[in-house]
Parts: sequence; structure tokens; C-alpha cells
Amino acid sequence: MIELDYSLIIEATEEPDYFGFYSPDLEGFTGIGHSIEDCLYKAKWGIKEHVNLLKEQVLPIPPKNPDPKIVIQNTHKVAVA
Repeated sequence: MIELDYSLIIEATEEPDYFGFYSPDLEGFTGIGHSIEDCLYKAKWGIKEHVNLLKEQVLPIPPKNPDPKIVIQNTHKVAVA
């Protein structure tokens, strides 16, 4: 069972112990971890903290995703023009 209220994207980098993550459902929520498990742990608690901050600042809170997904992918390289 996924214990997240929102979907999560975890991106592997060229560094073997460095991952970035964000939620496409929760604008502004991002983080980093040293493993996939670390990202999942940090995301679980970070999402709760992020939502609490939105509440404190009286900002809109996106509805919980009834079917959250976790996607693990390679990070996409961005071309600099």
C-alpha cells in the first residue's frame, strides 16, 4: 500500500547516491535523498509538513490523490541555450 496522499516522481541522477523527488500533484513540493527508500521516507513526512504550511498560510491545498503513483525514472537533462 502506498502511504502517500499525492503521487511522487523520483529521479535518479548520474551520482549513484543522489536522487531528486517531487510531486506533480502538489505544487512546490520537492526534495532530495540518498536512495529510493530515503526519498520515500522524506516524501512521506515532507508532504505532511508542506500541506501544514499551506494551511498556516491560508493557501489552497490540492485534493488528495485517490490513486497515487510512484514513478522512478532517470533525470531529464535540460539543454542550456
